[in-house]
Amino acid sequence: MIVLDDLTVSFGAVRPLDELSLTIAAPTHGIIGPNGAGKTTLLNAFSGFAGSISGRITVFGEDITAMSPRRRAIWGVRRTFQTVQLADDLSARDNIVISVDHCPHGFGHKHDAADAVCELVGLDDPNRLASELSTYERRLTEIARALAGKPRLVLMDEPAAGVSSSERTLLSELLRNLAESTGAWLILIDHDVELISAVCETATALDFGAHVASGPTADVLADPLVAEAYLGSGASGAV
Repeated sequence: MIVLDDLTVSFGAVRPLDELSLTIAAPTHGIIGPNGAGKTTLLNAFSGFAGSISGRITVFGEDITAMSPRRRAIWGVRRTFQTVQLADDLSARDNIVISVDHCPHGFGHKHDAADAVCELVGLDDPNRLASELSTYERRLTEIARALAGKPRLVLMDEPAAGVSSSERTLLSELLRNLAESTGAWLILIDHDVELISAVCETATALDFGAHVASGPTADVLADPLVAEAYLGSGASGAV
């Protein structure tokens, strides 16, 4: 279980997250909301990259609020970014191996770990340079980086951005089975509510850094308050 208690992130007078309290009890959880809702700020708070923080973040019974980003990565918090973070002059496989260097080493040789996650995500030719990969292959490589080294919690910020509809379907299948195949929990941000619906058992809607709705994904997407947050005052119906 993951619990946020009165989590506030401040940048001076601006509060992208304002006293957010939330309990996540399912291994696949989506975060939705309009631009500026605080979604990426929430992932930054989980991974230790946010600004001034008050409140508490408890993951599987352990308070990680005061941990450094490096300590969180060692503990098992991993993430992907809206903009893929790969070294283009290295192969996809070497990009993954580098990420394993920051993880605990109880899983065997790091090259074996890299090969295992390449197979898991379906990366067919991991020896190609990252600069030669398609958008979809780059996304798969970054996801593999996050999955290498037995993570406990994986945070993904728009992992399907820029991919085709057929690739998005393949990606949703991969993410939907992530908890079963790796044991890691997934918190997923994406503007595509169809992807959130296909992957996530539960979801939370945010607006202006505040909680709007949480629960089973279908219920959240059907909530009139969520439609209003997306579409403006007076809107009704599902998102």
